[in-house]
Amino acid sequence: MKILLTGVTGFVGRRLVDELFRENIEINILVRNSRKLEDKLKSRCNLFEGDTFNTDILERALEGVDTAVYLIHMMGSDKDYLEAERRSAENFIKICEKQSVRRVIYLGGLGNKENLSIHLKSRYITGEILSSSPKVSCIWFRAGVIIGSGSASFEIIRSLVEKLPVMVAPKWVNTLTSPIFIGDVIKYLKSATLSDYYKTAQIDIGMPPMTFKDMMLKTAKVLGLKRYVLSVPLLTPRLSSYWLILFSPVNFDIARELVMGLKHESILENNNAKAIFPEVMVTELEDAVRLSIEEIEKNQVISRWCDSSKSQVCDVPFVPEVSKAIYVDRYFAKIDEEKAYKIFQVCKSAGGENGWFALNFLWEIRGLFDKLVGGYGLNRGRRKGDLRIGDSIDFWKVIDIVENKRLLLEAQMKLPGKAWLEFSILDDDFTTTAYFYPKGLSGRIYWYLMLPFHKIIFKLMQKDIIRQANELP
Repeated sequence: MKILLTGVTGFVGRRLVDELFRENIEINILVRNSRKLEDKLKSRCNLFEGDTFNTDILERALEGVDTAVYLIHMMGSDKDYLEAERRSAENFIKICEKQSVRRVIYLGGLGNKENLSIHLKSRYITGEILSSSPKVSCIWFRAGVIIGSGSASFEIIRSLVEKLPVMVAPKWVNTLTSPIFIGDVIKYLKSATLSDYYKTAQIDIGMPPMTFKDMMLKTAKVLGLKRYVLSVPLLTPRLSSYWLILFSPVNFDIARELVMGLKHESILENNNAKAIFPEVMVTELEDAVRLSIEEIEKNQVISRWCDSSKSQVCDVPFVPEVSKAIYVDRYFAKIDEEKAYKIFQVCKSAGGENGWFALNFLWEIRGLFDKLVGGYGLNRGRRKGDLRIGDSIDFWKVIDIVENKRLLLEAQMKLPGKAWLEFSILDDDFTTTAYFYPKGLSGRIYWYLMLPFHKIIFKLMQKDIIRQANELP
């Protein structure tokens, strides 16, 4: 069997490809930016760089393919992403027909078509388009809130539960939904990919219905915490979104989409999962939370919600725009050339629980300000383990890594312009550089206001990075 996987740099896709590696099948991968893929993926698969809007690349990627897995999602990419999702799905199914693909497997969202947010409506329309072909069958899985380490919904729930003993929550916390463990999602997708089932079917997957409030209270129980949730009817979706971003790692746009999705029920509407894939046993919520926490504690998180999305906050540019920077501020330090690799390892440990080496209280103030204006702040944290291109570190995104030479981060905080932070090593020179491309007069004022802080922070950062490197064995 030859299969095509899309969305492999995303939260679900990274986990699915990791599972399918263990099977004796030929795997094609369609990815917008191959720089975000680990070497093991590139060596094991047939790689095609492009997207569903490039029909020539799509035709080559689908040639000889039996089953295509469609995990493409554009939430938050543009204001008109609904139309982009539609065109993407239409292109995909058209080329599938042309290349005689037998089956498409798609993961969408639960919810009644008449009561959907734009985000969930786009998921539904995509499913309808992929299921419309008389020549290509479509297994259309529909899932609700995904529980798992790295899931946006789970990170929101965990953050709220850990930080707030008493939660005054909007009325949508009483809306029914059918959550599902990420491990079960992967099992369904893998079973479908390897199965002999070649019929078009809509398959709802997940646990019995429960409210968002139930999920928070059960999560608190697993964490050994006593929590109280009081719902009030006064918080509008906009206010609810601000409420979420203050206590969770997501930004305003993603919070708003999640809130709009929770305004209406998203529960199982059919029993097809048990009938077609009886071998997959649905994990209960308490066990799902326990397994997710265990994965976090053991530093085994494979993917996170912010790994990939066709948007300014998640994607990695093919050519970093740092070359556009108007303002550049550099700080140099001499190092022992033999310890350069240790210094680079320390640089890669930045962010999350490790902080930013110097004057962390100033970083926290900047993070709080970013939260107040709808950004990520610092509480997005980072995935533990070695960095890869595309990873998020607090309000930064990893844009480029040249091992033991260069680490380039792009700012994702709310700014009057674009900013980058670079750590670079050349022989015995260790350089920290801040780049900035201002937007209008406000951007230029912002740069000059920040310069005095740069001179203090970056020099202390370098000093502490060198100190930590010297302490490494």
